[in-house]
Order: sequence, then structure tokens, then C-alpha cells
Amino acid sequence: MNYADLFRVTLPETALEVAALLVLVVDLGFLRKATLKMRLAVAALLGVAGCGAALWLVMQQGIGGLNYQSTGELLLTTGGFTAVAQVGILALTALTLLLLIDADFTRHVSEFVAVLLMSATGGLLIAAAQDLLVIFVGLELLSLGLYILTAFAKGSGKSAEAALKYYLFGGMSAAFLLFGFSYFYGLTGSTNLVEIQHAIFWSGPSPLFYVAWILVVAGLGFKVAAVPFHLWAPDSYEGAPAPAAAFIASVSKAASFALLLTIFRGDLMIVINRQIPENEIERLITECVTSRTHLIEVMLVIAAASMVVGNLAALAQSSVRRLLAYSAIAHAGYMLLGVCLLPHSIGAQGSASQAVGIDVLADAIAHVFDCQRAVLYYILTYGLTTIGAFGVVGVVERATGSDKMDAFLGLHKRNPVLAAVLLVLFLSLAGIPPLVGFWAKFNLFAAVLGVSAGPIPFALVALAVALSAVSLYYYLQVLKRAYVMQGADDTPIKAHPVTMVVLVAIAAAVVVLGCFPALLQGWIESFVR
Repeated sequence: MNYADLFRVTLPETALEVAALLVLVVDLGFLRKATLKMRLAVAALLGVAGCGAALWLVMQQGIGGLNYQSTGELLLTTGGFTAVAQVGILALTALTLLLLIDADFTRHVSEFVAVLLMSATGGLLIAAAQDLLVIFVGLELLSLGLYILTAFAKGSGKSAEAALKYYLFGGMSAAFLLFGFSYFYGLTGSTNLVEIQHAIFWSGPSPLFYVAWILVVAGLGFKVAAVPFHLWAPDSYEGAPAPAAAFIASVSKAASFALLLTIFRGDLMIVINRQIPENEIERLITECVTSRTHLIEVMLVIAAASMVVGNLAALAQSSVRRLLAYSAIAHAGYMLLGVCLLPHSIGAQGSASQAVGIDVLADAIAHVFDCQRAVLYYILTYGLTTIGAFGVVGVVERATGSDKMDAFLGLHKRNPVLAAVLLVLFLSLAGIPPLVGFWAKFNLFAAVLGVSAGPIPFALVALAVALSAVSLYYYLQVLKRAYVMQGADDTPIKAHPVTMVVLVAIAAAVVVLGCFPALLQGWIESFVR
């Protein structure tokens, strides 16, 4: 590895860092006496330009990566799966910045945008990382920025409380994660993900291996707000400024699930990269079934608990922000179904066949890629929809001073366009056809059933479908207030023209991608195949 190769592979991250510095220089050096609206607009547009430049650089990178010259171990990857995750992170970051133009929670706009871009840089590193040390650096860069963004509304006590809780829970999760990583290094003598999986595959799992996995699951469970590591999410979503909450709910979750996909597809990478001989395939399948079964069972329990707790707790919420937080917990459970069944799929396909060989393995790999694409599709569409939802909540909150459900009373009269956007986004989150949320759930559940046949996957998918019907009820509670119930105040709710254009564009994208799901599916398949 030399610095020229490192610079080439990390050009998208470099573009975001340059944009962050440029925002600070322009705002603090040239726009000190400008109005707050002008400073917000300039800072947001510079940030969007940085995201655009980074996105172009991601698209220019082919499939490859950065290796240690001494050992050949992979440090960072480019192209393929990584490119899809990074494009999603950058697009969601740009949308968050555009919604910032109408904000009024701080005068330190350049600092907010700079921290947000640096957090997005951490997300890009996480999506590309293949080494435990790089993963931890990326997670900390992302997390530290999120703690600061959550506390940015200095006049709000809820913001300070949310940031403190987020920081304390985040510190504990980082400790668990680092302990788990250290045990993996002690067991295998390597920090490379593929090398770790390879060493454990050939030597067999030890009791310390299971301890390390439990610690890593606890650390990453916090990042995706999965039960029982979800306690920070409702307070953080409620107390953080609306753009920060949208960023946490979309970009942070996209980066974290990209990392989970990278970790849980380790068995597949062994098969592809290590050229396992045909006479070893039966042993591979046996190992995948026996040594990973308990881990998969733990993850499936976490997924089921997240779906149940998230949806049932959302029923009792009067705050729309907290409702979206518990909804995010439930959606994390749906996505975990696809993630945690990835490594088990090879064993499931092999054990269901009488002939164990190359054909069985190829079929299993095809199913793994189907599941991986379905999870990526879900991540991107959920992130898009939830940013729009927080955008609507932010507009209503600025006009009424509250995010309670009753603040949405009579919204269809006060701002018909905003009410229509809310209708589209909430129905999509509930999975109503023909919106994109329906196809996200349909593709994911179909992929889960295709990867692993049997009563347990079927029961989990049935539970997810039933709880999606429950989610429709609490989304309709908000829509009922917007469209059916009358409010005492009929004062029109106005929003910045840019904010309205962005929200309408998000709602239009949700409708178009729902009517033509092959548009996004085909784009993802062009990278992940």
C-alpha cells in the first residue's frame, strides 16, 4: 500500500472533507455579516456540491480496492456493493442538506454542515471497509458527528438531553464493539474480515468466538437501533433538530446496515476468494449449518423483537417524531431478517440437496446476492422516505411549535401540498402498493423465503406482514388528523420554496419508483451481481 493508492481509493471521502473545509472558510471568512438565510443557503449548496463531486467520483471507480502490499489483505473496496451503499449515503446526505435551508435552530450553520459532511465521510468509510480498524475509525467518525448534530439546538433542553443519552449509549456500544474486535484479533491474528472468517472456518469456532460475536452484535445493534439496544432512539429522534434526526434515521442506518451486510457475507467471500476445492464444499456446508446456527438464531430473535416492540410501542405515541423512531426500530427488524439469513443460505441450500457440489454452491450464492440486493433496495428506499417524513414534520413543527399529532390537525386545508406529501410518504412506510415501500418489503420477504425454506423463515415473514398491518394503523392516526379531523387554527402553513420542491420531489420519487420498481432494482443489479 502506498499513499497514491490510498488517495485514489478515498477520493470520494476527500471530496467531502474538502467541501466541509470550504463551507467553514466561506461562511466564517466571507459571510459573517450576511443574513442567516443567505448563510444557510450558501452552506447547504456548497455541501450539496461536495456530495455531487463525491458521488461522481464513486461512479468513476471500478471494482477493486486497496490492499496491504506485505500481506495482500484487503483494506478498502470500491465498486459493486460498496458503490451502491456509498451512492445512497451521498444522495441522502444531499437531501438532508437541502432541507436545512429552511431551518432556524442555530446560527452556526457552517459548523453544522461541516460536521454533517464529516459524519457522511465516516459512513462512506464504513461502507468500503474490510478491516476491523478501518471499521472502528469510520464508526467513530460517524458517531461523534451524530452526537454533535443531536445537541446543535442549543436553546432546546430536549436536544441536550437527547445528545447526552445518545453519547452515553454510544460510548457503551463502542466499548462492546471494540472488545469483540479485540477478541477476533486474538483468535485469528488478523484484523481483516475475510482472513478472520477464513481462519475461523478452517479451525472451527471456539467459545471465545461466540463471546466475540455477541459483543459485536451488541455494538452494531445499537447503531441500527435494534431491540434491546434501541433505548436511545426515541429520545434522540425527538430532541435532535429535524435535519439531524433525518440524517440519523437515514444515512446512519444505511451505513450501519451496509456494514452488517459486509460482515455477514463473510462465508460467501471465502468461497469466492479462496477457490475452495470441490471436495471441501461438503465440509463448508456442514460448518455453515452447525457453527453459525446459534448466531443466526440470536439475530432472528433480535429481528423479531425489533419488529414487535417497534410497532406496538409506536401505537402509544402522541409525538410524531417518537412514532417515527419506533417505526425505525420496526424497519430495522425487517431488514435484519435479510441480513442475518445471508450466511445461513449456503448451508440451507446444501442441506436441502442430495448432491453437494458446485451447482448447489452456485445456486446458494445466487440466492445470497438476491437477498443482498433486496436489503440494499430496502435501505435506500426507506432512507429516502424517512428523510421526506422528517422534512414534513420539521415544517409543521416550525409553524406550530409542536410535533404532536394534534399539530397536524387540518393540514390538508393549511397546506394541501404538504398534506399530500405526508400521505404518500406514510403510506409508503406502511407498505401500501403501488408505492415504493410495498416493493421494498415484497422483495425483502420474497428473498428471505427464497434463501432459506422452512417453518421459521415463513413464520418470521408472516409476523412481519402482520405487523406491517399494525403499522398502517398508527400511520393512519396522523393522516386522520391531517385529512379528517378539523383543527382550531386554519392559519396557512408556509415553507421555503426549496423545501417544498425537495419534499414534492421525494414524494414523486416514491410514487415513480413504486410504479416502476425495475428502475432502482435494475440499477442495483448492475452493481451487485
